[in-house]
Amino acid sequence: MKTAIVANSLVKWFGEGQARTIAVKGASFEMRFGEMLYLVGPSGSGKTTLLSMLSGILRPNSGSVLVKDVDIWKLDDDAIADFRLNSIGFVFQDFHLFPRLTTVENVAIPLILKHGDWNDAIEQARQCLDVVGLKDRADLPPVKLSGGEQQRVAIARAIVSKPELLVLDEPTASLDGDTGKRIVAFVKDHILNENRAILTVTHDARIFEYADRIMHMEDGKITGFEKEAA
Repeated sequence: MKTAIVANSLVKWFGEGQARTIAVKGASFEMRFGEMLYLVGPSGSGKTTLLSMLSGILRPNSGSVLVKDVDIWKLDDDAIADFRLNSIGFVFQDFHLFPRLTTVENVAIPLILKHGDWNDAIEQARQCLDVVGLKDRADLPPVKLSGGEQQRVAIARAIVSKPELLVLDEPTASLDGDTGKRIVAFVKDHILNENRAILTVTHDARIFEYADRIMHMEDGKITGFEKEAA
């Protein structure tokens, strides 16, 4: 499989002098296209900070992030913003759907942000809703959907611009156990492909079986990998 991300010796601290706190301490790893990689660890271990550096949100103090052999932190601010918009899809644990928009309008948002044609954006959004099995719910507001359906809308919105990296932040946190497992299984079976990598941050051991690898993090350091789920 082709390499999607290479993180080299990433370090990030906050504050100065005696108040300095080092959140990530020399993190290095590779992630491949076609892989679902889980990032796990206790609260405060540095997972969110590492994720922010990988996704072009938070600049590291040292180290590099290569995405398809491009060092993203050597890009200017506009290019980094384009990278986030075009190459990364985020699925947040609280869905972040806009209640006054219809389901299809929520999904179309990334395409509208890219200054696309409204009608074309809506059509592409409907196609993505079809992929996640919600084509018949396109014109409903999010409040009319179940929690699992809202999560699938968030997934459709994340993939509508065809990103190569999909980031799932605690994807089962707002769902019951069975629904959460069905959502992750769906992503593994229908969203993951040879041209996409999926990074999942989770505390939920019930979905570990769907990971290709599990990367453990503690006290700002990557402490090890499991090649397969336990």
